Amino acid sequence: MGLTRRGRVVPRAPELCGPGYPYNHRMENSRFAVSFADLTVGQFLDRLSSAEAVPGGGSASALAGALGASLISMVCALSTGRPKYEAYESTLARCGEVGRDLAAELMDLADQDAFAYAGYAAALKLPRDTDEERASRRAVIRDAARAASEAPMACVIACTRLAGAAESLAGRSNVQAASDVLVAALLAEAAARGAAENVRINLPATDDEQYADVFNRKLDAALHEIAAVTSQTREAVLSGQPREPEDE
Repeated sequence: MGLTRRGRVVPRAPELCGPGYPYNHRMENSRFAVSFADLTVGQFLDRLSSAEAVPGGGSASALAGALGASLISMVCALSTGRPKYEAYESTLARCGEVGRDLAAELMDLADQDAFAYAGYAAALKLPRDTDEERASRRAVIRDAARAASEAPMACVIACTRLAGAAESLAGRSNVQAASDVLVAALLAEAAARGAAENVRINLPATDDEQYADVFNRKLDAALHEIAAVTSQTREAVLSGQPREPEDE
């Protein structure tokens, strides 16, 4: 588990934390001492467009999800306390908290993804001149590939919650922000699909067919759920009609 900047605990792959892995030593005193959340948008984009391996698609996907989560919080803030939306107060309170939590979690996952993939890239460069070095390198690559798969997988799972929050708000929040609800849902779907591709590309290097099969089935189920929920959100938003309050 990893501790977020806001004091909440979120999943972290154990492979990222063990001091015994050679690639971890390369990450000490690096740019990863600074979280992406502490950068300006321009600074993050500069890093993303550089020749460095990280941040890459995994971190970009997590950031897209964090933007969607922030939109959820914004919509709730624009709706809470208004008599017109009083019947939806419980939904607004719940979704507002979900949005804030997911924004922080997804920004942490952007950091974790970059750290994990940098570790995998470093593992590929380990020496392989002797049989012992080759065996050690293969083992480190397998562990690093797992870590590089687990961070974006956590992003996909977080996006299922994000898509669900958007669907709950569709037709139950400020009509002036209806398009923002839909954008949040679309960002959730885009982030999940991007993260899923980063999982899939790393799975072969784990050299574990059972592990890969479990992850692929989880991905397929999550993406199917997100696509269905996003479609429901689109229909509700485009209808322009208010919906019944959610069951308590």
